[in-house]
Amino acid sequence: MYDKNVPYNDLPDLPPRGIDLSNIYKPLIASSRSLAQFNGAIKNLPNPHLFIDTIHLQEAKGSSEIENIVTTNERLYEQIVADKKYQNNSEKEVINYKKALFHGLAALEKRPFLHTNLYVEIMQIIKENTSGIRNTPGTILAGSDGKPVYTPPTGEQVIREKLAQLDEFINTNEEHDPLIKLAMIHYQFEAIHPFTDGNGRTGRIIMLLYLKMSGLLELPALYLSEYIISHKNEYYRKLNAVTAGNDWEAWIIYVLEMVDHAAIKGINRLDSITQIMEDTAKDIKNELPKIYSKELVEVLFYLPYTKRQALVDADLGTAKTVGNYLKELENKGFLISKKVGKEVLYLNHRLMAVLN
Repeated sequence: MYDKNVPYNDLPDLPPRGIDLSNIYKPLIASSRSLAQFNGAIKNLPNPHLFIDTIHLQEAKGSSEIENIVTTNERLYEQIVADKKYQNNSEKEVINYKKALFHGLAALEKRPFLHTNLYVEIMQIIKENTSGIRNTPGTILAGSDGKPVYTPPTGEQVIREKLAQLDEFINTNEEHDPLIKLAMIHYQFEAIHPFTDGNGRTGRIIMLLYLKMSGLLELPALYLSEYIISHKNEYYRKLNAVTAGNDWEAWIIYVLEMVDHAAIKGINRLDSITQIMEDTAKDIKNELPKIYSKELVEVLFYLPYTKRQALVDADLGTAKTVGNYLKELENKGFLISKKVGKEVLYLNHRLMAVLN
């Protein structure tokens, strides 16, 4: 019998047995369709990589916010574009999350296989430390009232055995649809809770990597954390309901609805950014025809903030020339300048409005 006060070393292996999934097919069809449409929208972009960095940073920000690591879009993008030392840990941990995701993507390119060592590497990048699997007892997850909600498995050997079985399920089991597997994988990783810190963010990166590895997303630019933020209590309640009552159906439906919501929102966001980019290009071409170029507009939409060096790196002119471009764009209302440290950054306020 499960006891929330006792380490759950008897956490069952995947796949779960004897569960009824008869009610999940309607949300499964909906989420599969939305995800396929989102994937198609990304593939059809004239320059997919133009928007992906922005979306990845939104997911990094959202995933960190779930762990109460909060920053604003303005501060986050200022820090990145200004390339300055982070003034607090919030921006630093968000950037580390993005680095960890990209590390995982690079690993999949070399070998399409998810495994324990990669999870450890991802966590270490997020937390900027060299810690590994939990090897000391006493880890208890508590609620807002301080009372125990769940006690994960304890003992490094036990945890490694649980992770090894999870690895096998991820990479070999073909019994279930990939989106159903996605829900199972995320629950199991969070239930194992293999690290002292960074489990939630590592688990959400694993979800994105699995979508990439399973061929459901060409580029894992799905902003899943936005849904979790809006349904945070439900997220933890349904995770716990699997542990306490084997309620897999409600949990899987939650994950399917999360994917569906994120995919639809992603399509709308891509459409909005694409439309604003086209409108901005047309306006610049009309008002500043001498400086207009497709490459200039792309630089302005790579991230919400830009600076002279970004234009120089794009071979748009010398520092003096592109500096004049940016001043002309600001004079016409396309950009807003802001001094950050010793640098002057230029905000594409139309793009930031979409992100906010």
